[in-house]
Amino acid sequence: MTGTGPEGTVGGAGAWLPRRALVIGLARSGRAAALALARRGVEVVAADRSPEADPGRLADAGVEVRLGSEEERLLKGVELVVKSPGVPAESRLAAAARASGIAIWSEVELGFRLLDGRPLIGVTGTNGKTTTTELLGAMLRADGRTVETAGNVGRPLVDVAESAAPGAWVVCELSSFQLEDVHTLACDVAVLLNLEPDHLDRHGTFDAYRDAKLRIFERARTKIVPRGLGLEGTEFAADDPLPAEPLIPGAHNRENAAAATAAARAAGVGDEAIAAALRTFPGVPHRLEIVAELQGVRYVNDSKATNAAAARRGVSAYDAPIRLILGGSLKGEDFAQLARDLPPNVASVYLIGEATDALAAALDSAARPYTRAGTLEHAVARAAADAEPGDVVLLSPACASFDQFENFEQRGDSFRKLVEELW
Repeated sequence: MTGTGPEGTVGGAGAWLPRRALVIGLARSGRAAALALARRGVEVVAADRSPEADPGRLADAGVEVRLGSEEERLLKGVELVVKSPGVPAESRLAAAARASGIAIWSEVELGFRLLDGRPLIGVTGTNGKTTTTELLGAMLRADGRTVETAGNVGRPLVDVAESAAPGAWVVCELSSFQLEDVHTLACDVAVLLNLEPDHLDRHGTFDAYRDAKLRIFERARTKIVPRGLGLEGTEFAADDPLPAEPLIPGAHNRENAAAATAAARAAGVGDEAIAAALRTFPGVPHRLEIVAELQGVRYVNDSKATNAAAARRGVSAYDAPIRLILGGSLKGEDFAQLARDLPPNVASVYLIGEATDALAAALDSAARPYTRAGTLEHAVARAAADAEPGDVVLLSPACASFDQFENFEQRGDSFRKLVEELW
């Protein structure tokens, strides 16, 4: 029997599963976890504190759905809680489960237990996770392997575990939230890209955030780590020799490419396949994505830059004059260093959303001018009016999106649509 918990239902490959489980949080990964458990004969209750949450097909699968409820009586008879990444550890039901000694898994813990021996590469870090995950997938495919990518902003690992071909390689992007409640997760290759302050509104301190990230190395067979952090493992850095130069721009993307190269080599991929992927991989949506060039002005969607470190990387990718759109919902970050580090080629800054006052204060201290645009629509209009041929209008917001959008994808899609309307 793998993992902890009372004797109960047995899943694939002998993995322990409970008789009754509670899934907390009904976003994409929570729904996937509830369906996977129900398909294996587990009695499942799925709860979300929002009465507006979308339960999808859960009721049709026999799942008991409770919306707008965090009543502790939902734990009655429950042997396992699966907690969605968006649910804080101190939430009412999670805290009550922990106090009662009920096992708590993240969705990726469940997904790993259902992988049935398929090789797993895990990727975490403050920035660059999605790009590196997809680039690694491209390297493995160039080597002729069957590959599935999963995790943080893609398909839930549970879904991949249920549908991937036997022997397929799985590359999974892992956030700090997903790594909080892992117990048996063991990556064949585990990659840490970088560590900078992020999600302090959730973790409280940088040390707690760091500890969550480093859980990827528990039980990992091979560790890929940034040079200079003092961590044990195979080191990489942006200036490493590579089999080919990456197609995607920016020093930060060369660092991502170096990490992916080290991980691919550790997985047995040859340099010829690695080089082919580096030369052709175009990047991912919402990360330095050129959405249009109008009258000599490039419009770049970097909506996935949801913290200051990511925004600094986005800005550093361009030598041309930049019209920079910053702002969104706050995550407990200090913007002082971002304001101080803005290079001279940032010709103008447009502030949007909840973070406007905090960003304005930091820019005032750095003696950098800005415009309070309020909304993304107004920011795009002002930037387009100010831009000259050769300029870059860059959405690299340094903030989360939840004040005005459902997620960073919706924010990036809105940016793309606003730019299209300029045509």
